[in-house]
Amino acid sequence: MSQRTSEPDSRLTYREYAQFPSDGRRHEVIDGEHHVNPAPETYHQTLSRRIPFALYVPIEAAGFGVVFDAPTDLQLSAHDIVQLDLIVVLDAKASIVTATKILGTPDLIVEILSPSTASVDRGLERELYCRSGVPEYWIVDPTARVVEQLRLDGDSYAVERQAENITFRGPPAVTIDLRQVW
Repeated sequence: MSQRTSEPDSRLTYREYAQFPSDGRRHEVIDGEHHVNPAPETYHQTLSRRIPFALYVPIEAAGFGVVFDAPTDLQLSAHDIVQLDLIVVLDAKASIVTATKILGTPDLIVEILSPSTASVDRGLERELYCRSGVPEYWIVDPTARVVEQLRLDGDSYAVERQAENITFRGPPAVTIDLRQVW
């Protein structure tokens, strides 16, 4: 009779993630593997300021939830820790916000594409957010000036491309005039 030996799980966790250097680069752990990206471009950062600003008053100032901008750690599982451009956590899920990170599935995630991250944002991270049950995910394309709005529909995302207005269905429902963002 042969005995099975189980190998220890070598995937990275939040403990290892918290020890990464503060070097101006974006460190993430997806399925236990370390990913590093350079700092974003300036137009990316401009959009990263305008979109949260558009969501702040109708969500956070109105008392419906909290709008987090980068860098904020989001831990979706023991082996999945990411930093998003924007995260919205509504009051019903307020308990997932801890002193050091967001631990659980937020209501909205927004990623602004950069040349170095576009394939990961549209591929690996999209799959992660879908399997983690993130109900809404926006992929902002600064070059095309369009937002791919992904809404969870069963076990996959339904995708719509928005160029003029985009509505987060909340609650509350919040519409952003994208022409003011670009």
